[in-house]
Amino acid sequence: MGARMIWILLLKAHVHQVDQLTTIKVLLADDHPGFPGLVTSLLESTFEVVGRVADGRSLVEAAMKLNPDVIVTDIGMPVLNGLEAVDLLRKSGCAAKIVFLSVHSEPDFVQAGLSTGAQGYVVKPRMGTELVLAIREALAGKIFVSQGLSREDSTTL
Repeated sequence: MGARMIWILLLKAHVHQVDQLTTIKVLLADDHPGFPGLVTSLLESTFEVVGRVADGRSLVEAAMKLNPDVIVTDIGMPVLNGLEAVDLLRKSGCAAKIVFLSVHSEPDFVQAGLSTGAQGYVVKPRMGTELVLAIREALAGKIFVSQGLSREDSTTL
């Protein structure tokens, strides 16, 4: 094996390692049938969707097991709602970035979501244009709120 071939193999191995390091793992939580599949199809070209759950308790269990980089969660879910689940995750030391994906656009819901320490709040009608951006902003340490929702009225962080 020549030096050039060794160099190519080392380069390919390095590129593979970098690809593995840059794969962002996303966990989805939503109780509406079929909706997680829709969100998965929206995200899968950019991120690795590592799990989908339908209630808050399952979200907590899956997050502790799968160690995602980002959790995209609805607020209204059975067993534990999204706010309660995120609160439990934070108390348990989960470092995943949180993006709420909700039908609720009222300031009280936005404030409640962001007060959990979440980095994003996207309303479901805008997910096609905003969810990937919200996840990227969260990963960059920024706060993202859907267009048309007021951060000034909704956050006291």
